[in-house]
Amino acid sequence: MDFLSPENLKAMFDTYVVPFAINLVLAALVFFFGRIVARVIVRLVDKLLNRANVDESLRKFLGDVIYSALLVVVVIAALERLGVKTTAAVAVLGAAGLAIGLALQGSLGNFASGVMIVGFRPYSVGDVVSVAGLTGKVEAVKIFNTVLMTPDNRRIIVPNGSITSGPIENITAMPTRRIDLVFGIGYGDDIDKAREIINKVLAAETRLLPDPEPQVAVAELADSSVNFVVRPWVKTEDYWGARFDLIETMKKEFDANGISIPFPQQDVHMHQVAA
Repeated sequence: MDFLSPENLKAMFDTYVVPFAINLVLAALVFFFGRIVARVIVRLVDKLLNRANVDESLRKFLGDVIYSALLVVVVIAALERLGVKTTAAVAVLGAAGLAIGLALQGSLGNFASGVMIVGFRPYSVGDVVSVAGLTGKVEAVKIFNTVLMTPDNRRIIVPNGSITSGPIENITAMPTRRIDLVFGIGYGDDIDKAREIINKVLAAETRLLPDPEPQVAVAELADSSVNFVVRPWVKTEDYWGARFDLIETMKKEFDANGISIPFPQQDVHMHQVAA
């Protein structure tokens, strides 16, 4: 048959087989070197993020995302070399990405919040924070959530989206803290004597810082008491111990010196009604 003649076979070979073989080799080279380039880019990004002190888990996650995205581009480029029409494939991938994004909207929001937390560092592991209505020590900062340990040893996992949507209070961010106390004395008590006792108690507490100097002032003439505000400064790690001891010692010293601490009272008057 003329169709199988050497001339026709050679023409078909030159027309179809040789170009396909060349494109196949080129596609393989694009895929091979494309993967190498993708890995190099991921390593460079990882080094830059490491220099910026970005959390290791976030670096790994971003590296995986970047590598996957670059690999998709490499595969599409390789298929293009083979003459495959990738327009439909790109459309399908786009639709699939949109569907996945909508399905994981909450998770993606938590991820974005995690990136913000790691990037801006409003708190770090070991800090005591108040977030999303919860207070605890930060045990771990993850991509999608933050792990808190409460003072009573409960482990709470808080979604990062809930954290960034409200105020973030970092209680231990600063090396020093001010203790705010209010002590009330009776209207019949000697204000100067009460002030002297307060200053004596403050001077005896070694955990208090001399600078800034503790503030002692009459702040309010309340319904049943004259209220002193007492505001000494301490190192952050000494806050609770110093606060508890000051309250206890102040009460004992007031009692020992005859200074009353008013408390709410109610007088009940009984009237006898004649039968």
